[in-house]
Amino acid sequence: MSPQQEYTNAWSDLSQAVMDESMLQMRRMSKLPGVLEKAKKTSKGASKSEVVHQDGRVKLLHYVSDEPPKYRQPLLFVFALVNRPYILDLMPGKSVVEHFVKAGFDTYLVDWGKPTHADRNESMDTYVNGYIPRIVNHLEHRCDVKQVNILGYCMGGTLSSMYTALHPKQVRNLILLAAGIDFSTREGLLNLWSDKENFDVDGFVDAFGNCPAEFLQWSFLMLNPVQNLMQKPISFLERIEDDKFVNNFLTMETWLNDNIAVPGEVYREFVKYLYQQNQLTNGELTINSKRVDLKQITCPVLNLMARRDDLVPCAQSEPFNDLVGSSDRKSIKLDAGHIGLAVGSRAQRELWPEAVKWLAERTET
Repeated sequence: MSPQQEYTNAWSDLSQAVMDESMLQMRRMSKLPGVLEKAKKTSKGASKSEVVHQDGRVKLLHYVSDEPPKYRQPLLFVFALVNRPYILDLMPGKSVVEHFVKAGFDTYLVDWGKPTHADRNESMDTYVNGYIPRIVNHLEHRCDVKQVNILGYCMGGTLSSMYTALHPKQVRNLILLAAGIDFSTREGLLNLWSDKENFDVDGFVDAFGNCPAEFLQWSFLMLNPVQNLMQKPISFLERIEDDKFVNNFLTMETWLNDNIAVPGEVYREFVKYLYQQNQLTNGELTINSKRVDLKQITCPVLNLMARRDDLVPCAQSEPFNDLVGSSDRKSIKLDAGHIGLAVGSRAQRELWPEAVKWLAERTET
């Protein structure tokens, strides 16, 4: 083959490759209007539920089952004050709630609602000695029991640990899921960004009232900006013709972008007393003049953590088991990220069946 012919063939191959890629991109782009319509119809929460109690904006959801409860003590999910709680019931096959309902637990979840400027003065005391106790009291009367099981996720796990320390007789079993307890670790950008030298939380809350949802959203995005702002949209476009992938992506993104503000005073207290002063671990935290002593937690404890968690590193959660007074303590670490603990395939296969078994062995039938 002559040099001229080799050049002609190479040019022809390049032209064809450019044409093929252009057609592929045009086909992908033609899918975008349909994707936008799908996004508008994305559901929030998979399992059938009903509101059985309301306290202002705060609602208690009960997950309806076709079968009567197998276990006497109900299970209460306490989610974080950031984002919405339906990540725990995202979609069929990716639902923590589904595991417990199918196992026979009478399952409930706290929906904190959307705080407004009028809620800016809500503090730790509002939640630990207000909302949560009133919800637990409602469940005790509704289910005719003296104790409940609690599963707290992330910030909700931290609040659940405080509640259990101050009201130990009301909790049968406590499960923490990626819950921050010991804030002395310097692992994770949130811990560094929250340092007193870097962040004036008093000035921030005084200026905004509540912690804005947009501030929280961008904080989480900037934990991994290349992945979140570049790799993710490119990967989505490359797989836009895969309907199953698109449906899963839209469901997840709907939740990730469904941000809510955090009441200013409780945000101030979390940053100042936990992130900056580590008072919970040091035994110095007081709520409504009562010291929060984790040694008062004597119920069985299951501590679930993610090895690749960039929001709540294992070093922030792991010390909890040594701080409580319980003799029945167990920890499980999963090779996953913060959200993967709830919706990841491995968590569905390995973590949640084991957690259900653990709770079933410690709950009355």
